[in-house]
Amino acid sequence: MAVSDPALEMLRTMRTIAVVGLSSRKFKPSYGVSAYMQKHGYRIIPVNPLETEVLGEKAYARLEDLTEPVEIVNVFRLPQYVPGVVESAIRIGAKGVWLQLGIEHEEAAQKARDAGLLVVQDRCILMEHQRLRSQL
Repeated sequence: MAVSDPALEMLRTMRTIAVVGLSSRKFKPSYGVSAYMQKHGYRIIPVNPLETEVLGEKAYARLEDLTEPVEIVNVFRLPQYVPGVVESAIRIGAKGVWLQLGIEHEEAAQKARDAGLLVVQDRCILMEHQRLRSQL
């Protein structure tokens, strides 16, 4: 059964988000978006080898280093890095992959779908949360 709106499904049913490329620099979109999601009750787990802690959460170098399950892998990386992130998301048992605004990779997205993951591409999770808030 296909999900009519994977964004709504993820935001409604999944609460733990690994953010690949999350920066501690407050002016970066990854920081503002993640802070917003954290404020709205989502657990944020930073994934960035250049960070040790972001938003009060321990940062991990890779998805494979996480010590707890995650549901959504939110990607703030350039499209050429998406296939590797999707492979990691599948390997760790994530339930969804969310490619932020401006990020698309159809081949990797299809691979994620084929593995049973929900996929959103080229949409901002913060903007989608605001748009869908009445349905959450």
